[in-house]
Amino acid sequence: MELIGIIIVAIFVNNVVFSQFLGICPFLGVSKKVDTAIGMGFAVMFVLTMATIVTFIVQKGILEQFGLEYLQTITFILVIASLVQMVEIILKKTSPSLYQALGVFLPLITTNCVILGVAILVIQKDYNLLESVIYAVATAIGYAMALIIFSSIREQLALTKVPKTMQGVPIALITAGVIAMAFMGFSGIDQVFK
Repeated sequence: MELIGIIIVAIFVNNVVFSQFLGICPFLGVSKKVDTAIGMGFAVMFVLTMATIVTFIVQKGILEQFGLEYLQTITFILVIASLVQMVEIILKKTSPSLYQALGVFLPLITTNCVILGVAILVIQKDYNLLESVIYAVATAIGYAMALIIFSSIREQLALTKVPKTMQGVPIALITAGVIAMAFMGFSGIDQVFK
């Protein structure tokens, strides 16, 4: 029951985009097309899950064992950067069209605060490895869901008449705010799992 609670809370209640405001740069940049949003969602899911596993092991196996917790942030950044390089190489070989579509946003996963934020949050929440992986996957699902919902709305907005002063980023930010308010309706569900 506790694991189900972690999943529900990570996807809906504490959605990284709409309640924690992490990963906003790629959220706004990649959300113009649904195909690109789906690709970015899968890339973030893979990197987030792998980064959480590796950083958890590094934290528990090396940093805490030798009293080097103060090196957590720099160590996690190096691990994440290495994983993103690996994903970039794999995408370039297996899916050149997705690699081209993601463009500059793929390297931005390195600095995507969702990845680093989740890696640090699982340590702060004192999750075990299984809970950490479930939290990472659920957070990535929540991020991908937010990205896909937002990109599909932006595709529809491109087909409608929007006042000239509201076109582009202004209407995108208003739309994101309205979606965030809708996600606030899920608050309180987390109390069921406590």
